[in-house]
Amino acid sequence: MLAFIAAVLFLLIFILTTRRRPEPPKEKNNEKLILGFSQIGSESAWRTRNTQSIFESAEENDIQILFDDAQQKQENQLKAIRSFIVYQVDVIAFVPIVEDGWDNVLTEAKEAGIPVIVVDRQINADPSLYAGFLGENGLEEGRRAARFLVRKCRNRTGNIRIFEMSGTENSSVVKERAQGFREIIEQDPKFSIIHSEDGDFLRSRGKEIAENLIQSARMVGNYKLNALYYEGERIDVVYSHNDSMTLGLLDTLTNYLINPANMIIISVDAEQKSIDALTQGKLNCVVECNPNLGPKLMELVKQIHAGQPIPRITYNTETVFTEDDDFSLYEPRGY
Repeated sequence: MLAFIAAVLFLLIFILTTRRRPEPPKEKNNEKLILGFSQIGSESAWRTRNTQSIFESAEENDIQILFDDAQQKQENQLKAIRSFIVYQVDVIAFVPIVEDGWDNVLTEAKEAGIPVIVVDRQINADPSLYAGFLGENGLEEGRRAARFLVRKCRNRTGNIRIFEMSGTENSSVVKERAQGFREIIEQDPKFSIIHSEDGDFLRSRGKEIAENLIQSARMVGNYKLNALYYEGERIDVVYSHNDSMTLGLLDTLTNYLINPANMIIISVDAEQKSIDALTQGKLNCVVECNPNLGPKLMELVKQIHAGQPIPRITYNTETVFTEDDDFSLYEPRGY
């Protein structure tokens, strides 16, 4: 009996000591960090440069990008983000076309353990569903545009009528640029926005809007070669939310031989073509929206991948270009 017990104990010890122990988790063996990035499209030189900046910085930081062009459709972005989740990328970044409608897909990313960075435009969503925002300060861009206008018109009397060309409806940047602009001009009753029209940030829409203004004025007999009119009122100021729409407007003014110097035109973005128009006297002010978000985005991606928190909001550095500048100090924009 004792011999039998000894044999069983020996067998158990043998099994326990010779059983294969589980292998430790394998390291990534220098695999690249993978960033899933969804861009809204390529509707302008600004947007193209924005994408280029992100790709250039990713390469410099040895980060692999899974890229998707949403072609201006939110449903395409939702599909892209879900594909990034399936692929199990390390971090997701996206430029939201509109503010709303992101909670479900961001919840899916959070449940998958994938941090998300919102880029360029802000969203209405539970802040716990994404790590942070990187982009421009749209409110301050609007304020800068208005501050220039107030300085420009400080000695003018009488009503100053403003026509606003806004960008894509329901995008955060449109709301912010509109709100910031109004915060300043509403302090002086001589300024009034007589109309605001959605130009969807497109050059073609800028052309179309100006064309419609001219044709409408012609129909009621108010058309003159030296001005734009809205419902019989002469437009003193055009405030455009981006350069593409502004350049479209200038195209139409050129076609009808209307001198843009006969009104005040303020634009946002600071593409090279708008800076050229500024130096030629066709624009009065261009508020910069800096597209070069790549370096800061890669910094945040690496930081969050390392398990470190990132700021809730990170604004890019931006400036203002005006007709009062020394143009000889300008450097090529690169986009």
